[in-house]
Amino acid sequence: MFDFYVFLTYTAVVTYTPGPNNIMSMAHATNHGFKKTLPFMFGVITGFVLIFSLSNFFTKLLFALIPVIKPYMALVGASYMAYLAFKIMGSSYGSEEKKAPRLTYFNGLMLQFVNPKFLLFALTVSSTFIIPYCSETFDVILMVGFLSLMGLSSVMVWGGFGTLFHRFLSRFSKPFNLLMGLLLLYSAFSLSGIKEWF
Repeated sequence: MFDFYVFLTYTAVVTYTPGPNNIMSMAHATNHGFKKTLPFMFGVITGFVLIFSLSNFFTKLLFALIPVIKPYMALVGASYMAYLAFKIMGSSYGSEEKKAPRLTYFNGLMLQFVNPKFLLFALTVSSTFIIPYCSETFDVILMVGFLSLMGLSSVMVWGGFGTLFHRFLSRFSKPFNLLMGLLLLYSAFSLSGIKEWF
């Protein structure tokens, strides 16, 4: 059964917490302004759509050929989410983020193909939330669209409020990271299938 709360918690935590897309959007907007950051943000979203589309195709193909791997993919995805949770809880924000070079649409697009956080996120979401519950192509397109809009809103929030976020997070980074990490751990535990063993 599709657990919308776990889906929304996981996707929101991974999308809105610091990662290459958000940090670079924030730093670039702080240094160059929001309008000059838009090409980078649109490149990020183009990459989102491409990677999500490819990961859904790949996952659907794997599920059609080898249905046995589904539980293992859930465990791998949950393990990665737990790893991210501990990384988030141990991270903080430093002033080095302000030294961002000028970024372009192409930079945003290419970043998605080398961004391990996003690549594993796309495969996890596809294998755990989309392919098992969306049998129609239109449903998959809707999910990819929803997740891409979430990603766009994330980079826009981080870019638009870059200076404000930087000031806030530099003062309260530890409690914020602890909360985000704990939410991500909850999502990892819920998706792992471990609770069904007890």
